[in-house]
Amino acid sequence: MKLKEIYSLIILTLLLTLVTVPVSAQDLLARQAPVDRRMRAVDTLALKAVIERESLENPAAQLYEDWDNTYAHKQTELPDSFRISLKHFCMPTTSRVITSKMGPRWGRVHKGLDIKVYIGDTIRAAFSGKVRIKRYEARGYGKFLVIRHPNGLETIYGHMSDWLVEEDQTVKAGQPIGLGGNTGRSTGSHLHFETRLCGVALNPALLFDFVNQDVTADYYMFRKSDYEHESVAVNKTIQLDGAQEPTLAAEEQRDIPASEVRQYTETRYHKVSAGETLYSIARRRGVTVEQLCKLNHLTRDIKVRPGQILRYS
Repeated sequence: MKLKEIYSLIILTLLLTLVTVPVSAQDLLARQAPVDRRMRAVDTLALKAVIERESLENPAAQLYEDWDNTYAHKQTELPDSFRISLKHFCMPTTSRVITSKMGPRWGRVHKGLDIKVYIGDTIRAAFSGKVRIKRYEARGYGKFLVIRHPNGLETIYGHMSDWLVEEDQTVKAGQPIGLGGNTGRSTGSHLHFETRLCGVALNPALLFDFVNQDVTADYYMFRKSDYEHESVAVNKTIQLDGAQEPTLAAEEQRDIPASEVRQYTETRYHKVSAGETLYSIARRRGVTVEQLCKLNHLTRDIKVRPGQILRYS
């Protein structure tokens, strides 16, 4: 009888052992799961840090073949389309006064916006990036900087009285980079501000609203086929203040193609505000929705976005 009890005890112990081992393994896996999740989170953060560091070392490497300090801007191959993020920006100056638009001026094309600043005013980096050029150009930009940004843009800051950063220095959005001035080919203290993609000048007014001290949207969708007429269009919405923009003399206009002059004087555009629709824009501009759709290659059911430029005549 005792032998049977011993056998039963052994069998019971074995059964309990077989049941307990899987449970213990499951407990171990359950305890390990949060550790694995934390490790994955750490790995993700580390990877993001590496990507961010590499991005600042060579901003927008996918667009630019090299990092060269010898030229201010050199046109390279433009993508057919490219989404430019405008998040995490800083206005380069607190001034709201635009004294000159981008476009034909004095027989040549003015490649940026002139913003009224005074000598010594703080100029700040528009986005985080890396300083590619720090130079003095007596017959052009004066003391100027070129900064390349991870979003694909290069920004140029001209006619400054002094620099506050060095070439190849990494800067953050909003960091002071220079002081307002009147150096180079300038007739009064101001900031000449350019935005370029692959060396091609984009109208800063497509991206920055100096009057309201804000960007025009969270991003700008560059399209090679559209950016020229969009650049012209947004000029129609800019009201100059503090100075009268120079007009072109008749002899100076000979250097500009007639088609370009007509485009600036005859075609009219509307910049979409929040809450506007094709119907409200058509009513405000005295045209039909059909005309808007035809001029802008749109369908009637499309939703227009704030900051979008529409031709209406």
